[in-house]
Amino acid sequence: MSNGLVKAEIASVDNARDKIVCMFNPREYSFTKQNSWTESQNKGNNVGRLEFGGGAPAKLTLQLLFDTYEAHSDGSRQLNQAGDDVRRYTRPLWDMMKVADRARNRTTGRGEPPHVRFTWGSVWSFEAVIESITQKFTLFLADGTPVRATLDVSFKQITDEGQYPRQNPTSGGHPGDRLRTVRAGESLSQIAFEEYGDATIWRHLAAANNIDDPLHLRAGQLLIIVPPPLD
Repeated sequence: MSNGLVKAEIASVDNARDKIVCMFNPREYSFTKQNSWTESQNKGNNVGRLEFGGGAPAKLTLQLLFDTYEAHSDGSRQLNQAGDDVRRYTRPLWDMMKVADRARNRTTGRGEPPHVRFTWGSVWSFEAVIESITQKFTLFLADGTPVRATLDVSFKQITDEGQYPRQNPTSGGHPGDRLRTVRAGESLSQIAFEEYGDATIWRHLAAANNIDDPLHLRAGQLLIIVPPPLD
């Protein structure tokens, strides 16, 4: 029976038919981003001058579980037969790291793996390329057929989408809405200033996020950043 959970998906941006529906949703995921800074000498001062060299693409890393030891269903259809080779269900993800023949330049013969979009529900999506996959098999049938695997997948961002990935383009949310993760020590007024250029709009953020006590934000808390009110 279906448990009502929305399944995470990984789909090719160029060909919507190339899509993987995750058998189990990830337990957690993480984002990282790095900037390049070059230090130069600053004689007579305690701290050298730093020159910004540019930002690196953001990275999304997560772990996915595929298990075919038992049959699974999403409520409307059967996802696998009990005892299926789990590689049958993880292979499409590996294929997204390969250059498809149809994507090769006819003149040069060169190509690149597809751009993909990771989505989970209707809140946000992450357009990227798959940078790496590590697959580990942890359960086998008597004949050696693997029936359980965990995959550590790393995605590298291909477009700058701000401090948090943009809203899933297929969702029915309001245009311009997105999420922001609260960092330690931040306040609503500070966030309002950074997002809107006006610290007094903090009440708008509080109302949009049902925050009763704006003085006690929690690090890691997600805020919905909605367009500022019209004057």
